[in-house]
Amino acid sequence: MDTFSHALWGYGLFGFRRHPWLAMLFGALPDLCSFGAFLAFRLLDGEGFHPGPPPLETLPHWLFVSYNIWHSFVICFPVIGLVALWRRDIAFAMLSWPFHIVLDFPFHSLRYFPTPIFWPVSDFVVDGIPWTNPWVWFPNLAGLVVLLGYRYRQKRRRSQ
Repeated sequence: MDTFSHALWGYGLFGFRRHPWLAMLFGALPDLCSFGAFLAFRLLDGEGFHPGPPPLETLPHWLFVSYNIWHSFVICFPVIGLVALWRRDIAFAMLSWPFHIVLDFPFHSLRYFPTPIFWPVSDFVVDGIPWTNPWVWFPNLAGLVVLLGYRYRQKRRRSQ
């Protein structure tokens, strides 16, 4: 799934009560900490932005490690659990992080960054349908429109 969609799903599902920006951040966090960091380093090195997925052989090893860390239930649930002991309201917004993983693992193929949901315990991945496929992309957009429309109507009713 694209990073912007992850942020919007995070907001719609986990940021509608409190901490909307935090829910959006954690919805996008796994991608920001891997590909976002890679893009930042490229820009700082003067290499610029190139649209489309970069070839796997051009990517540094740390990017794969970072992707594995941030796309693992084994990592995210203990972190969220620890935060929940301190701040439950923030932990609720952080649930957009595992939802990011739920959206990614069926929509990444083995060819390009399959999602290692149980890393480092297991290398289990799913050969999913890429999110760029119209059969995935358009239902994603439709789901976001329905969810965000519903949240907007809820907010308007509460303010009246």
